[in-house]
Amino acid sequence: MKHKILELYSGIGGMHCAWKDSGLEGDIVAAIDINTVANEVYRENFPDTYLITKNIQSLTVSEINKLEVDTILMSPPCQPFTRNGKYLDDSDPRTNSFLYIISILKELVNIENILMENVKGFECSTVRNLFIDKLKECNFDYQEFLLCPSQIGVPNSRLRYYCLGRRKSSKWHYERKEEIISEPPFEATSLFPLRDILEKTVLEVYYLNDKVLKWGKVLDICYKDSRRSCCFTKAYSHYVDGTGSVFTEMSPEFVKNCYSEANKFDIGSDEYIAKLKELKLRFFTPKEVLAIMMFPKDYVIPDGTTMKQSYRLIGNSVNVKVITELLKVLFM
Repeated sequence: MKHKILELYSGIGGMHCAWKDSGLEGDIVAAIDINTVANEVYRENFPDTYLITKNIQSLTVSEINKLEVDTILMSPPCQPFTRNGKYLDDSDPRTNSFLYIISILKELVNIENILMENVKGFECSTVRNLFIDKLKECNFDYQEFLLCPSQIGVPNSRLRYYCLGRRKSSKWHYERKEEIISEPPFEATSLFPLRDILEKTVLEVYYLNDKVLKWGKVLDICYKDSRRSCCFTKAYSHYVDGTGSVFTEMSPEFVKNCYSEANKFDIGSDEYIAKLKELKLRFFTPKEVLAIMMFPKDYVIPDGTTMKQSYRLIGNSVNVKVITELLKVLFM
């Protein structure tokens, strides 16, 4: 069967990349996002896809049904379910568009399959309960997951909630479980080293300046042979603590010795910063972060997109490989 897919909250097209990578039969017939910068990136990579720039709440039941799509892929705003978003849950206006989709799901007569991604924490929310209740009401089988890319061979920590939904009118061969699954239902590959994704030439702008180096104590440092990295968020390069790893060509031993020397000085002092400069620490480039997020090698960020915009867009996206494998489970 050749599926017709609607990509909601399409962002820079991580779901689209996963669909193409899955090898499943079908096309993304329409994508919608309100972010104009994200849409410019999406259009650069998927020029033939019908891309709608407007609020999802203005997308009517009639418009969706006319598209004759049988599948929805979506990654609704995650901020209402995060610490930085103050865990406002359904009280956060950023949930309104997803609540709207939940409210009209019963009227979307052609929808047989759903894949939804969000942050860890969503599984404890009121919005999650409303979503699951609606899937049951609309006669969907569903399976919830909490999965990390590192479980399937990707050297990155990005624990996320996923939900697969399949209407019971179409047989699903996956044997679902009532609980949220934390082990991937597909075979994992070995973690690859970060050297595999590094660019050969990196501009000076990506190297850590004095303002960043004074916070050297909280940096998560990766090396060529590292088979791990921290979750990259939309604040990467703007804030240091908890937004993603940094990289050095130096050896772990050299780094250890350098920090030992630097710690003889007051943290953040000129002497401390001067010592850490020897490490030549830098941010991973947007292209490298895309590779860690398993976007295809031919994926591009258009010229004119600033460094800050690039990191924000990528940090808001999905890990392509995890979505790819879950799509295969959904359509098995």
